[in-house]
Formats: sequence, structure tokens, C-alpha cells
Amino acid sequence: MAVATLRSTGACAWVIHCDGSAVPNPGRMGMGAVLIEPDGTKHTLSQATTSKGCNNEAELRALIAALREGKALGAKAVLIYCDSRVLVEHLGGLDPKLHVKPIARLAGLFVEARALLEAFEQASLQWIPRHCNAQADALARAALGMQPKRVAKASKD
Repeated sequence: MAVATLRSTGACAWVIHCDGSAVPNPGRMGMGAVLIEPDGTKHTLSQATTSKGCNNEAELRALIAALREGKALGAKAVLIYCDSRVLVEHLGGLDPKLHVKPIARLAGLFVEARALLEAFEQASLQWIPRHCNAQADALARAALGMQPKRVAKASKD
């Protein structure tokens, strides 16, 4: 599992799950996020963009929207979970020597995401498998008028 710790202090962290969808890929983009305050209060974000893009752009825009929302709600520290390895690998740290060169077309969005992450007292970004990010995925798909993905049921052997 990939983990990227960006900066750390003793602040109580909000937990954020974010996801993006592009339908088709590339196509319309939807963003979804679940923001959970340290006291358990939950906020959700589900919105479509007016532009078209690929799944990596949708994931990045979802992260940016979630960070903006968290900041607006007063978050000072964030622990972010997303199912995009591309995002975690490209935002892997604050030291430019450690960064993978961003996808050229999305470089400006990566710069924006890094700036937002740096605006928090503490920010950590962690990759999780898709099945562990179902609620954020459902919100991203709902923004595009789509149903949540069906989860395969375990067989009874």
C-alpha cells in the first residue's frame, strides 16, 4: 500500500475519502468526497464539472474540491484516502526531488493540489483499494447521474 506523509504536527485530523469518475474516459467528469470531522460529523460532496477530461483529471479535481471544502469547513489537518495510485505517486511529498514528473497536461492541477495540501498544518495522502472507497465513488458517479457500482457478492462454498 502506498503512503505519502506530507507534513505532520499534533493537530486532530479530518478524514477525507475522495474519488473521481470520467464517463466515457475521457468524458464528463464527476467528483465525490466524504469529509469526516474529528468528532465524527460527516460532510459529503458530489458535483459534476462543466469540462471533459480523463479519469486521472477527475481524481485530481475531486481531491482539490475536497481540500477546498475541508479548508472552508475549518479543517487544519487532513488524512486523505483515494484509490488513484497516480495521484499518490505524483503527490508523494513536498521535496521536489521526490516527485514523479507530473503528467504534462495536468501539471497545473498538481501544482494547485500541492499548494492546497501545504495550506494545512498536517496533510497525509494514502492509496486505498477501490472497494474501500465505495462511498466517494458512489458520490462521483451520482454527480453524473449514474448508479453506484455493484459490489460482487462473496460466493457460499
